[in-house]
Amino acid sequence: MKLPIHVLAILLISMSFGLAPTAAQTAGADAATDQQDTRSDAERVRDAIQNDPLAPTVAPENHDVTIVMYSDYQCPYCRKMQPVLEALMEKDEKVRLVYRDWPIFGEVSERAARAAIAAQFQGKHEAFHGALMRSNGKLSFGKIRDTADEAGIDWDQLKSDMVTHKDEIDALLERSRIQATLLGFSGTPGLMVGPLRFGGALDLQYLETAVEQARKVDNKKQSDE
Repeated sequence: MKLPIHVLAILLISMSFGLAPTAAQTAGADAATDQQDTRSDAERVRDAIQNDPLAPTVAPENHDVTIVMYSDYQCPYCRKMQPVLEALMEKDEKVRLVYRDWPIFGEVSERAARAAIAAQFQGKHEAFHGALMRSNGKLSFGKIRDTADEAGIDWDQLKSDMVTHKDEIDALLERSRIQATLLGFSGTPGLMVGPLRFGGALDLQYLETAVEQARKVDNKKQSDE
C-alpha cells in the first residue's frame, strides 16, 4: 500500500461541489470584499471535508493533524480500525478525528448511521459509536436499539432527534457520500490523513507513519508560503 499525496481527488472535488457561491454568499459579497476567502480551491475543499458542522468530531486542544474516516457500522474492516484509532489518539494527543458515515451495506447500515449522528444531540455519539463498532456480526434494527441502551442513549429522545434533524442528517450523509465517491474510495473504510488518502484498514504502525508524513507535508507547505 502506498502513501500518496492525493491532490488529484481534492482538485476533482473542488470542481464538483461546494465551491459555487450560495445566494447568501452572493448577497453579502459587495459588503464583504475586504474579507474575501483567499484560499485555493483545494484548501477550501479540504476544509469542507475536515470541518463539517454536523460530522461527529473528536478534537483535542492544539491538534495539528486531522483524520477523516468514511465508514459503515457493518463493515468488518471499519470495526477493525476502531481500536487502532483509539490507540493512536491515546498515544498522539495532537490528532483530531472526524467521523464520516458512509452507509453502503443497506438499510440497517443507514439506520445505524442516522442514529449515531443523532446521538450527538444528547452528547452520546462517542459512546454509541464505540458500542456499534464493537458489535459482532450483522446489525439489525433490534440490535441497534440494544446497543443504544448499552451506550446509555435515551431512545425516545434519539427517535425524536432523528425526526427533528432529519433534513440536516440527510444533507450530511449526502455530502459524505459525494466526497467518498469523488475521492475514489471503492468501499469502507476510506481515510484522509491530512492531505493523504488511504483506502482500506491500516494497522497502528502504518497509521502512525501516515500521520507523521501528513505533518511533514503540511509543515513543508507552511514553510514554503
